Amino acid sequence: MSNRFVVKPHKGKIMGVAAGLADYSGTDPLIIRLAFVVGALITGPIAILLYVLTGWLATEGR
Repeated sequence: MSNRFVVKPHKGKIMGVAAGLADYSGTDPLIIRLAFVVGALITGPIAILLYVLTGWLATEGR
């Protein structure tokens, strides 16, 4: 578990946002990815926009 949120593009599937959130929260990346899919189905483009903005604005980690 990390002290701050960073994206992990080398561990991620698309931008590393789910891998970074999983590392930050200490959960499995699959759970985060499923939550993003459910969020995208419920809110539509808002969840996708937040995912892209997070991947674009967050610091890249190793």
